[in-house]
Amino acid sequence: MAMTRVLPSRALFKTRGRPTGVPVQSRDSAVIDWAAYIDGHRASTATVEDAVRLIRDGRLTPHGDSAGFVWVGLHEPSATELTELAEVFGLHPLAVEDAIHAHQRPKLERYDDVHFVVMKTVGYVASGPGGSEVVETGEIMIFCGPDFVVTVRHGAHGELGSVRERLEDDPARLAKGPAAVLHAVADRVVDGYVCVADAVQEDIDEVEEAVFSPERTDESRRIYRLKREVIQLKRAVGPLAGPLRNLSGRRFVPAEIKEYLRDVEDHLTRVREQVESYDELLNPILQAHMTQVTVADNQDMRRISAWGALFMVPTAIAGVYGMNFDFMPETEWRYGYPMILGFITLACLSLYRGFRRNGWL
Repeated sequence: MAMTRVLPSRALFKTRGRPTGVPVQSRDSAVIDWAAYIDGHRASTATVEDAVRLIRDGRLTPHGDSAGFVWVGLHEPSATELTELAEVFGLHPLAVEDAIHAHQRPKLERYDDVHFVVMKTVGYVASGPGGSEVVETGEIMIFCGPDFVVTVRHGAHGELGSVRERLEDDPARLAKGPAAVLHAVADRVVDGYVCVADAVQEDIDEVEEAVFSPERTDESRRIYRLKREVIQLKRAVGPLAGPLRNLSGRRFVPAEIKEYLRDVEDHLTRVREQVESYDELLNPILQAHMTQVTVADNQDMRRISAWGALFMVPTAIAGVYGMNFDFMPETEWRYGYPMILGFITLACLSLYRGFRRNGWL
């Protein structure tokens, strides 16, 4: 596929003019950073247009292959911004639509000589007044062409500024081309999975300790929340295995980068197995907790029943002698009242002793 040439009069995102690669908080466009990379070294330009022109118009080899590539990083771009880049790099409309609207499953698609990769990012953050931690997800879309890489990030997690800095510190790796960027981003995403999975593991250990502690606590809500976090992790980690495996077999990926991608795939496999084991941990913890709740409820009911039986004895006897009949046993006897009180006390003490012996009180 012939790449689209940039017209000299066009100024793409000229208002940004940030060749330094330093992330900023307030921005007037979705473009975070851009640069042209020639032989692994950064060539800063005033605009994205200049970076593209430098690679395509000024650094072509005799065989027609670009000796460098352009890397453009965006964060939650608008349809207009991404459409402008699509015209420059020849991006497929279907892939552009996916990158705009996000909420895609991890996948790898090819449109002519442009590969489109979607990865889920995750982060474990505090949320709510109680400071409970939840798994938040985002997405990174990567357009990987022969002489360009466009990364589109959605969400607050998975920043790529540090990835770019590490790559720029390793020109030999960066000289491998867009595939090196693809590996670095995938490695960053999988490292995020590892961190979140370890944090979830710590929470599961805390819940397990709380459930089997002698103190009576209600951990059901926290267990259900952890199960939801595990589901979120599964949706991010599981589907990425296929795209990573397919990337290792693509021709545009150099042999050295394929080895690194296989290493990332191995890390992903370990994380996936770790996340899948969380269900096996949480299900028995939840069952044990519900069993403890049932046992505790039964103990409470036995205590209530025991105290009810103790109060039933004096209530029944007092009810009989409160009927005000003329002919009642011991009503005319001088020691009748003390005898009834003694009988009530003796009966209550006997019941109390029996309940205590059986563990009801």
